[in-house]
Amino acid sequence: MEQGRAREETRAPYPSAVSVTASASVRVPEQARGEHTHSEQAPPRAAVQRHSVRGQILDALRAALVDGELVPGHVYSAPALGARFGVSATPVREAMQQLAVEGAVEVVPNRGFRVAERGPRELAELAEVRALIEVPVMLRLARTVPPARWCALRPMADATVAAAAVGDRASYAEADRAFHGAVLSLAGNSRLVMVADDLHRRSQWPLEGNPVTRRADLLADASEHTALLDALIAQDVAVVQSLVREHFTGARG
Repeated sequence: MEQGRAREETRAPYPSAVSVTASASVRVPEQARGEHTHSEQAPPRAAVQRHSVRGQILDALRAALVDGELVPGHVYSAPALGARFGVSATPVREAMQQLAVEGAVEVVPNRGFRVAERGPRELAELAEVRALIEVPVMLRLARTVPPARWCALRPMADATVAAAAVGDRASYAEADRAFHGAVLSLAGNSRLVMVADDLHRRSQWPLEGNPVTRRADLLADASEHTALLDALIAQDVAVVQSLVREHFTGARG
């Protein structure tokens, strides 16, 4: 899944749908040591407002990954992305380092960060591992958790449907993980939830040549959440088993 040469950032679009708000304490973009930006045209600055600038930039970059605005195989420098968000290169670089730990990007010395290129096989492997972890837990919970506790998760399932209906991929990704995390949290194992969430996040990144999930796929995935919750409330273990296996086999979420 590696290409023979890196494609330059100037050939790829900057994240444009990510909205961040201004703060007087945020510094203007500054040249990062060792990163070449003379050929990059920085887009108009957006503003940032939040206690953790790094945290907001990390959220914005994650949304841009899910939306396909950061293109697999393309290289992006911290100063140019900082100019896009109206911040210095430092919080962008720190956020990108976190994404590198998560496997979303890889460091390209003296240039910036290349968005990881993934194929269908990697996605299938992630789905298989998630199924091995989540399916047994969900089946156990289906037998032990009372209907009232499942009913409390209805707003979270509805949130995935609402995001899918408008084609908001970034919001859907967050709602999708929140729903799965809420279900798994009923097992009372925080490490299980953390590991499953990391695998889930990795499964949401776009594939090379297919940068974004189609709205129809989001709707289908969201409908499975609703159907699963209905089966859990009804304590229909057979239907739950069928739905969760299908969910991991055929869906991105």
